[in-house]
Amino acid sequence: MTNALRALLSPSSIAILGASNDYQKINGRPLKALLDKGYAGAIYPVNPKYQAIAHLRCYPSVDSIDATVDLAIVAVPAKRVAESIRALGRKGVAAAVVFSSGFGEMGAAGAALDADLKQAIRDSGVRVLGPNCLGLINAFDGVAATFTQYSLGPTLPGPVAFVTQSGALGTATAGLARKRGLNFGYFVNTGNEADIRFVDAMREILHDPRIRAGAGYIEGLKDGPGLYALGATALDAAKPLVITKVGRTLAGARAIASHTGSLAGEDAVFDGVLRQVGIVRARSDEHLLDLLEALVNCPVPRGRGVGIVTRSGGAGALLADRCEELGLDVARLSDETRAKLRRVVPEFGSLANPVDITAQGLVDPSIMRESIKIVLADPAVDAAIVWLAFTEKYADMTVDIFDAVKRSTDKPFVVAWPGIADAAQEKMRAKGIALLRGAEPAAEALAALIRYGESRRRWQQDAAARAAIELPALALPAGEGVIDTLAAARLLAAAGVSLVPAQAARTPEEALACARALGYPVALKIESPDIAHKTDIGGVRLDLADEDALRAAFTEITASARAALPQARLDGVTVQPMARAALELVIGLQNDAVFGPVVMVGLGGVLVEVLKDVVFRRCPVSEDEAARMLNELRGRALLDAVRGRPAVDRSAVARQIAAVSRFGAAAGKRLRELDLNPVFASAQGCVAVDWLLALNE
Repeated sequence: MTNALRALLSPSSIAILGASNDYQKINGRPLKALLDKGYAGAIYPVNPKYQAIAHLRCYPSVDSIDATVDLAIVAVPAKRVAESIRALGRKGVAAAVVFSSGFGEMGAAGAALDADLKQAIRDSGVRVLGPNCLGLINAFDGVAATFTQYSLGPTLPGPVAFVTQSGALGTATAGLARKRGLNFGYFVNTGNEADIRFVDAMREILHDPRIRAGAGYIEGLKDGPGLYALGATALDAAKPLVITKVGRTLAGARAIASHTGSLAGEDAVFDGVLRQVGIVRARSDEHLLDLLEALVNCPVPRGRGVGIVTRSGGAGALLADRCEELGLDVARLSDETRAKLRRVVPEFGSLANPVDITAQGLVDPSIMRESIKIVLADPAVDAAIVWLAFTEKYADMTVDIFDAVKRSTDKPFVVAWPGIADAAQEKMRAKGIALLRGAEPAAEALAALIRYGESRRRWQQDAAARAAIELPALALPAGEGVIDTLAAARLLAAAGVSLVPAQAARTPEEALACARALGYPVALKIESPDIAHKTDIGGVRLDLADEDALRAAFTEITASARAALPQARLDGVTVQPMARAALELVIGLQNDAVFGPVVMVGLGGVLVEVLKDVVFRRCPVSEDEAARMLNELRGRALLDAVRGRPAVDRSAVARQIAAVSRFGAAAGKRLRELDLNPVFASAQGCVAVDWLLALNE
């Protein structure tokens, strides 16, 4: 794959199957684009209808080319694609771009052609981008293996690599980036991903030292573990990765019996894994470009302290509000900083943060220059936002001010400059100064830069803990379905999961013996592989203080279970000592269709599906990563001391999450789901009161 990807992205020679001398046609545009971009490699048009196209000899077939071919562009009807790939394999071509449509995207009508193409890929060894794709552009080397109209305009090399599953939206994003002056060094459309996928292309491109950041658009992810590894690679290389993904639905959920399953929507899991490996998520194409603006042009800040310099009190307030909403710290400037500002800022300005230098900053350029430097020098400020309104007359002078500031500090700042003139915008780009459309985009871009820096520092700090994770050796029972409570307890306890003790009883007398051994008060729960949520059918009784109460409860829950589910298999009851009431959590596992085993923590116990305050990660996680999961909960304040109740032992909860995640990773494909619900968390520790484990065959 690696050699094929290199041939795909940086080929020394390109054959165009189905080439045309009509540059308006799809099969004619690649040749024109290659010639216009000054591609230095050999180009071999292939079409038996022509002797020559432009100044190039045209070959009747691939076999007739008397030279080595690295990459082939396949622009023939769908029914001829598979045979073309086989011919390329005989020629020893490493990679191909297939423009042709009419495959998997056509449903049943294209299924046979799709199957034939995939078999041809396996038979030939040719790695394929597409089908149904626009191809790719390597702007550094003049490679334009594409038919998109975007390629007919200027494609200047730049520090961003963009890989997209959507052709139309992808080119629209690339065009918008070009208009902003944010150039894509690589543009790759993966199309149907019959072979080469988003992850494959991006991973290879990030090795290019000319690329400083990656960006992508995803509609449906096929390789979750690959995306996780890609995020890790990008973090290690200090190359930010920004992704826009559509489909914020529960379409990927496999809600069988557990709360974890019902909440493991495709988007919830995707979002959690992205956070885990420091991939920045964008809402839209515009948002993606905003975030890239800061990530490409700014150094990574050391903290969350933000300074704001503006020529408008209203804009400053708007920025301060948005920064706080995004979790950033609008820094309190020191007395020394304010004293320095007092010597620079007009009397009618503001020395608090935001610093308002007023319109006087237009007349005297030193006011803005020195104010930004003074604010950035404050120890509480890690990064800054500068806002100014439409300023055409003094635009060049203003850009020079920003350039001077950038060269004088190692702290990042972004500029919100609505209405900037085109010439000034080009000058800002040339000097590498992060330029945003307005106040809110500037705040969000800076927040993304700060979060990325935090992710990278955490990733580096957590390296030893990740490497030290040891998975338990599991002796999982054969078969599939729900595992009985005690068998599941033995497996979980062996993996380090903390559980309330439990004993099984088939008769009232056995239940009494269990209660005497465990000590009153006790809880009684129906035991059945067919009943997932015992409370819902009246299958649970709590706080049973004596033998009479226990006998009555045994009869009641058995009768209730039979009435609610007559066909259910009843295996008696489970007896447990009552655990002291505490904050209720849910910790669970789900075997996600894309990422494999994922671990979840949520607030609310039986109310978790109402609150939907949950966080996911791919298994396994370290205890530090588990602690970060707790910090992402919206209701995380409930873990702290609340109304006289002591704070929860977060370390104990993190250990429980980490242990559950190790169990999930060790179980692998055998895992169907695990639900620990409720989990009682208190100052004394963390213990699961109830659990449900289901395995795959």
